[in-house]
This record gives sequence, C-alpha cells and structure tokens, in this order.
Amino acid sequence: MDSFSFRCLVAVALSLVIAARAHKRRSLDRSGAIAGFFVMSIHLAASYRYGAMLLAFFFSSSKLTKVGQEKKQSLDEDFKEGGQRNWIQVLSNSGLAAILAIVAAALTSGEDKCLDANKSNVVTGLVGGIIGHYACCNGDTWSSELGILSNAQPRLITNFKPVKKGTNGGVTLQGLGAATAAGFVIGIAYVMVGLLTTKCDADVAWKQLLVVPLASAAGLCGSLIDSLLGATLQFSGYCSLRKKVVSRRSPTVTKISGMDILDNNAVNVVSVLLMTVLTSVVCLLIF
Repeated sequence: MDSFSFRCLVAVALSLVIAARAHKRRSLDRSGAIAGFFVMSIHLAASYRYGAMLLAFFFSSSKLTKVGQEKKQSLDEDFKEGGQRNWIQVLSNSGLAAILAIVAAALTSGEDKCLDANKSNVVTGLVGGIIGHYACCNGDTWSSELGILSNAQPRLITNFKPVKKGTNGGVTLQGLGAATAAGFVIGIAYVMVGLLTTKCDADVAWKQLLVVPLASAAGLCGSLIDSLLGATLQFSGYCSLRKKVVSRRSPTVTKISGMDILDNNAVNVVSVLLMTVLTSVVCLLIF
C-alpha cells in the first residue's frame, strides 16, 4: 500500500471517530456531523497538515464555544447549548478549504509539498490559501467567543463608538488579541505536523517557520474584515422585549448599525474568501 492510500484509510477512520464524538458531545448536530466527516476525510487524505489545521480550528473553537455559556446565552440571540453547528456552518467554515485541498492533492499526486513558489506557484498559492482560510475562521471564532466575555465595552469598528455586547462589528482588545492567538495556533499546527510528515529542501525548510507569524497576522486581519463586514452589511438592533442585541428587524427592535444585506454565515464566507486570496498572494511573495 502506498503512502497516499494509507493516508486515505487513516483519514476515513479518524474522521468517523471525530464526527461521532462531536455529535455525541453536541458540538455538531446530525447534519453537521455528516458534513464534518466528509470534510475531515478530504483534508486528512490530501495532507496531514491540512487535517491538523482543520482539527486545531474545530477542537479549539468547540472548547471556547462552551466557555461562559450562561453569559453568552443572555447576550447571543442564536445561542445553542454546546455550540451545535449544522452542515451550513460546517461548509461555510471549511468548504472552500476542502476544494483547495482537493486541487492541491491532484496537482501533487497526493504528495505533501512545502511552500516553495520557485518550484510551484500554483501549489504554494493553494496551500497559502488554506492557511489563511483557517487562520481567519479560527480568528473570527476566538474573537467572538472570548471578546463577548470581556469586561470592556465593545466599540463599533467603523466609528469606535461604544455599542452593546453582541453587536455585529463591535470589537475589544481582548477579542483582537484572541484572534491573533487563534491564528498563531493554526500556524503552529501547520509547522509542527509539517516537520513530522513533509520533507523540504534545506534552503526552503527554514522558511516554513514564517507560516506562524503569517497565520497570526491572518487571524487578526480576518477578524477585522469580519467585523467591518458585520458593522456595515449585517443588521444589528436592540430588542426591548428580549433585552438583547438581535440581527432581525421587528417593531420592538431599535437599529444600532448595519444594513440587512448579509447574515452571519454570509459574512463568514466573504471574510474567509478575502483572507484566503490575500494569504495566497502573500505566500507567493515570501516563499
């Protein structure tokens, strides 16, 4: 059995266990578990590094979702116990990366390749895009889950005026710091697994370490883009009946900010797409 076939077997077995465990612990609902199984299988089969980034995002975000649940329930209109994610949320956070992983694996015949634009601009761009994708997803999740627990009052990113917690586009220093740390975790996952599974030429091996600061910056930048989109294209209002910030208009809701153009999933998809492209371009310039 060749290495790619073995990796496929490992991918299916590990993904099945993780998806079942996530469903049992209510991190994913049934549709999310099914989608998660296929997405994880694709990532791990394409490259252990891609799988490591996906799992670093999934496990860390699932853990943080459960931190301070009582407080989040009083502030978040879409709060679900355990943070259950459905298939739409799974695909909005990993669908694009899965496509990039398939293309990259097809171009390399399933062989893991280091970031090296001198050998392959296309593969380097694709891998860079996957890094940016998960740095952005993790940055947005960490900043949302930890930022809402900050004692500081958030400020709207467009004009820096104080807003209520839960307002789309509201930022805190704690949230921005969390986004940077989240990107750092993605970079570490990529580099550490790469050291164990991927052979690089000596002249480019040290460059792979640049993924850590790159992913950290992508986590912060992705969170800022997400906040900017949320503040301008996603509606936020205060409901006098429910006593919390909501994203839907009604007679009892007073507008805080934003237009009713994108919902939360759409904001995530757009910000991830932008960061995927941006990080891909940066990787072509520095590797």
